[in-house]
Amino acid sequence: QVPLVESGGGLVQSGRSLRLSCAPSGNIIKTHNMAWYRQAPGKQRDLVATITRGGNTDYSDSVKGRFTISRDNAKNTVYLQMNGLKPDDTATYYCNAQIMTTTHYYPDVWGQGTQVTVSS
Repeated sequence: QVPLVESGGGLVQSGRSLRLSCAPSGNIIKTHNMAWYRQAPGKQRDLVATITRGGNTDYSDSVKGRFTISRDNAKNTVYLQMNGLKPDDTATYYCNAQIMTTTHYYPDVWGQGTQVTVSS
């Protein structure tokens, strides 16, 4: 499996912003579709945003207009800019990616998760 490392989570007040980053490590040739999911305690893991290698994006209705997903293909990195955070955004955020290495193609790689907590 390919390690997928997220960073940028933390504790912020309602209305503030955070930027999450995620990148694989190892002998990566390229990443294809990448996405962010989130899971609040006691709830299922939900899709937040997706981005294709070409830059096409899609968002859940709950974050549309507040969150922006982007990527840097040269760095195989995906970002999630979160503005106007609300307490309901509190969750563990997970990165997901399709990754091609020098030896294998991994269609469904998950990161370890990064905690985002928004206080009211």
